Formats: sequence, C-alpha cells, structure tokens
Amino acid sequence: MRLLLFRHAKSDWGDAGLADIDRPLNDRGKAAAATMALHMKTEGLLPNQILCSTAQRTRETLARLLPCLDHEAKIYLLSDLYQQSEDGYASVIRRHGGHARTLMVLGHNPATEDTALELSGTADEAAMADLQEKFPTAALAVLDFDFADWSELGPGTGHLTQFVKPRALMHGDS
Repeated sequence: MRLLLFRHAKSDWGDAGLADIDRPLNDRGKAAAATMALHMKTEGLLPNQILCSTAQRTRETLARLLPCLDHEAKIYLLSDLYQQSEDGYASVIRRHGGHARTLMVLGHNPATEDTALELSGTADEAAMADLQEKFPTAALAVLDFDFADWSELGPGTGHLTQFVKPRALMHGDS
C-alpha cells in the first residue's frame, strides 16, 4: 500500500480579513500545484482515495490534481485534517483509509511533515535528508507499506521512497 502525503500549495495572505481556513492559493501556489499534479500523473503516483482538509487552500490544490486523475477516486473532505494540523495525521489515516491501495492525504504543516517522519521506519537516504531539512508547500512524501488495511498503520511501519518538492521540478533539479 502507498501513502501520498501532500502539503497544500502556497496560500495568499493578501486579505487580512479572511479567516485562516478561507485563504485561497496565490499565483505561485496555483503554478506549483499544477506542476506537482503533472509530476504525479507522469510518475504514476495517483491515488484511488483522497483525504483532503476542508480549508480553501487544500481544496484548491486538489482541484489542480483532479484533471490528472485517469480513474475514479473516492474523495473525503475532512475537517479533522484542518483541526489537527498541529498534530500528526496517523489517527485520521487509520480511521478513514480503509483498504485504499494508494491513499493521498492533502493537508497542512506541521502535521504533514510530522506524519511523514513518524511513519518512516526506513527510507531512501536522499529523500529522508531532504524531508528532514524542510517540508515546503506543495511538497509530496511517498511512503510504501506492507499491510492490507490502514488500521494497521503505526510509527515506523513505512518506507519513504520519495520526497518531491515543486521547486526542484520547476527548475529541472529532479
């Protein structure tokens, strides 16, 4: 089974009157989300189930991925992913992941980064070094697991295979 931990793209801080949950993507974020979506399609990293925060910026990031999906995917908008953005997402994944072969969680930091670090028992050395440095907006951590149901998820049970940042793709570093 595969877990795609995707942090929302860069949001717009221009309207001080907006509640945090209502902040949209800025232009850079829109471009980065589209770049990452194309990369995910090209690399075959497309989910069959998506757990997405209810925040505007996560939903807009998801909207840029949807045209790249070439199959049906179940999508769940979960307020827990917004409300628990200071905690890890493992409990949300255990509760809502079911039997999804490739599950994507589209959320916020620090929870996205913390979850990737918590679940990575083993890792590609370069990917782990990159992840430990910083989990920027629109970055994607790819972890593989050897079990049949997300309820079995626990600390150190995954293998971090990739860590992809949009800046590397946009500048041809990857």
